[in-house]
Amino acid sequence: MDRTLRLAGYSLLLGLLILALKAGAYLLTGSVALYSDALESVINVVASAAALFALFVARKPADADHPYGHAKAEYFSAVLEGVLIVLAAVSIIYSAYQDLRAPKPLEALGVGLLVSLGATLLNAGYGTYLVRSGRRLRSPALVADGQHLLTDVVTSGGVLVGLGLVALTGWTVLDPIMAMLVALNILWVGGRLVRSSARSLLDEAAPPETQALIRRLVAEHAEGALEAHDLRTRHAGRLTFIDFHLVVPEHLTVGQAHAICDRLEGVIEREVPGSEVTIHVEPEGAAQHRGVLVL
Repeated sequence: MDRTLRLAGYSLLLGLLILALKAGAYLLTGSVALYSDALESVINVVASAAALFALFVARKPADADHPYGHAKAEYFSAVLEGVLIVLAAVSIIYSAYQDLRAPKPLEALGVGLLVSLGATLLNAGYGTYLVRSGRRLRSPALVADGQHLLTDVVTSGGVLVGLGLVALTGWTVLDPIMAMLVALNILWVGGRLVRSSARSLLDEAAPPETQALIRRLVAEHAEGALEAHDLRTRHAGRLTFIDFHLVVPEHLTVGQAHAICDRLEGVIEREVPGSEVTIHVEPEGAAQHRGVLVL
């Protein structure tokens, strides 16, 4: 099992532990704000399981039906996570509205707050680690999972502040109000996550800085060629697909043109981790005198 799958598995186990802690805090206190926090942890567990499955599928090699591999499976996990966040937010708002109409006294607030605080600290530590590791490993599923955990930290922080005020003032109406604020926050984060994943599913191009790097590498390392044009890039999970047309002098043999392409592919794939490069060779007469001029 590679490191990405291992991290996703640990995230699922941690999610189950956090869910147990937050559910216990809710049962101790009866707080609708802690209920909203526990409900988000249910979403965390489902999302972590989906991320683990998506990562497993994404690691499958290319086959006849999927010649470009299965890397995009990670984005489906991120979209699912965003949808689940939105559904959780709607459920929280409904429960908070019911409690706002008929506020209930809260019990064992001190113990409940301590349990929730412990769960929040665990989430903060592992969420930060997941986001950093996901970016380093170029895994959208891990990044989305880590961002969801960090969103849960913000949620839990708001809940703890709200319930602390309830304990100090005795104003139980603050409990459902805080739950509604929590729901609005995770609704915003869920929508942002869905939009980001949807852009990637639509073959969004590599960032401008990556495209500029590719152009510079072609200009500096395509010695023997004349120009490159029609550069295209797209992301798919950890992979970045790159293709362009390379114009060479007509007197070059097929072997010489192929050697230039091999050299270019090696340089680009080394400088742009996770890249898959395809080069279409054209004769001098096809030059468009635009794009990248070889130095």
